Amino acid sequence: MIKNLLHGLPALALAALPLLSTAPANALPTASSDVPVALPLFEAVDQLPVADEQREGYQRSLYKHWARGLNLTDGCDTRKEVILAEAVVTPTVAAGCKLAGGVWHSAYDDLTVTDAARLDVDHFVPLAEVHDSGGYAWDAKRREAYANDQGSEDTLIAVSAASNRSKADKDPAEWMPSDGSYHCIYTATWVATKLRWDLAADDTERQVLLGLAEDCPATTVTYQPAT
Repeated sequence: MIKNLLHGLPALALAALPLLSTAPANALPTASSDVPVALPLFEAVDQLPVADEQREGYQRSLYKHWARGLNLTDGCDTRKEVILAEAVVTPTVAAGCKLAGGVWHSAYDDLTVTDAARLDVDHFVPLAEVHDSGGYAWDAKRREAYANDQGSEDTLIAVSAASNRSKADKDPAEWMPSDGSYHCIYTATWVATKLRWDLAADDTERQVLLGLAEDCPATTVTYQPAT
């Protein structure tokens, strides 16, 4: 939600994915309410629980992805549907959800991407960070729901593969996008995703987020709690 509203002209062309209310009955759970919560960024950071990270037991395979997308007739999984939804110029889609053509804007590094093969779909809060921040206590269904969350425009984002791999599983205390103009949106989206999924921040992360919030006084965080 935040990245499409605030990212400027290229983002206005991004197609928003449907909310849970329009998804098939067998879709993974996403949001508990159609009414979003909106807070100034500084207040939103202050709402995050503070807890030490716990990496023990983490395996990427615990967070099953990619699932079937919301459209069960298009042959596309969650990853491909995100790529399609965020296209500035929509690619052609052949059998098996093979994409050709298309144009994307990679928000992390402010690059124009013209080949879908050069895109990664990033979990805005990386899976390892999710695990560290509370996902270790989740059951398999909730882990899969996070890993394929299309009920929010914030959880998943299509970006250049190079920028995603530079980020890896780092939090904002360790990594920020190379495009400085995106820092306020990035911070707000990170906080929104953590609040949506009731995830904690460690003390170092929280202090960095508060500092970033001071630099972004006009930024608002909007999120819907996930079920």
